[in-house]
Amino acid sequence: MNYDKKSIADIDAQGKTLLVRCDFNVPQDEQGAITNDKRIVESLPTIRNLAERGAKLILCSHLGRPKGKFDMKYSLAPVAKRLSELLGKPCVMASDVVGEDAAAKAAALAPGDVMLLENVRFHAEEEKNDPAFAKKLASLAEIFVNDAFGSAHRAHASTAGVADYLPAVCGFLIQKEIGVMGKALNDPKRPFAAVLGGAKVSDKIGVINNLLEKCDTIIIGGAMAYTFIKALGKPIGASRCEEDKLTYALDMLAKAKEKGVKFLLPEDSLCADKFEADAKAQVFADIPDGLMGLDIGPKTVEKYSAELAGAGTVVWNGPMGVFEFPAFAEGTKAVARAIAASGAVSVIGGGDSAAAVEQLGFADKMTHISTGGGASLEFLEGLELPGIACLLDK
Repeated sequence: MNYDKKSIADIDAQGKTLLVRCDFNVPQDEQGAITNDKRIVESLPTIRNLAERGAKLILCSHLGRPKGKFDMKYSLAPVAKRLSELLGKPCVMASDVVGEDAAAKAAALAPGDVMLLENVRFHAEEEKNDPAFAKKLASLAEIFVNDAFGSAHRAHASTAGVADYLPAVCGFLIQKEIGVMGKALNDPKRPFAAVLGGAKVSDKIGVINNLLEKCDTIIIGGAMAYTFIKALGKPIGASRCEEDKLTYALDMLAKAKEKGVKFLLPEDSLCADKFEADAKAQVFADIPDGLMGLDIGPKTVEKYSAELAGAGTVVWNGPMGVFEFPAFAEGTKAVARAIAASGAVSVIGGGDSAAAVEQLGFADKMTHISTGGGASLEFLEGLELPGIACLLDK
């Protein structure tokens, strides 16, 4: 897939009406107040740049899972309010998506104005990528800008379908994502290390396959490590294991050996007799019956940290243990610390890894923290992302 895409820097925006797909799927409390506005803040460089260049902006996004019905619990009105505060000028809110109110408000926009459509998922046609709906949405504007990396792996009407009817370019957020991640994968500064964690091997099969072709070292942590360890015939006690992936695990280890890729697995684990925050942590290399591994152990921390210290590029996706429990957060913390100190080009895949890095205070030490969980995972797999494939090539 070609990641060299046209961006908003390549278009004449003055006086043009632009449909900008953002990722405003923000967390809210029971009262509907936004609890974290990071995704709104991430979209500001693109919005400000276009508004300052005299574009008329129609922003759109999904929020939650309203299942194709107008459900005001999922209204984007709080987002419009927060956007107005951040931009220091009104963000007009439409009461519908492709109805009369949206059309009237879009027609009344002056250069530099910003409006937000209601939640695109209030229409079932959005997730079905219905051509008639996409055409109607596209009819509001002259150019489509996709800046929602977190939804770029979805072939929905507002992420890909509208590009059938409008010239399509990316915003600064997507440009940064594909620029930094694309370079890390295709032209990495070596040695290139990938750190993969999380619960299941099955979630990472495509990623491991792709990275075995590109990496010098693959470091495994999280519960997925125990499937590999069991495949090697070592005791894992009551640790999580995908029995149907044992043969696959052995195949991957053989493939790594054949390609000369270092494939590192935990040498010891922090174990407990229950999956709870107050569980007492004990260190074992061979895990006894009745105990489960919930984090990498001190020897493994030392080994992984030493390996990362010499890396030129690091891609990290998935925590090393149950980092939500303080007693089992040290492995993830140590890996974050080692990556931060390495001076390597560091790319943190979204989701839990991004949350861990933010929570542990290492965010400002990383080169790039992806805004997309599922999207960054599919990117690491080398899959084509529909929301990026639809954009014009440079």
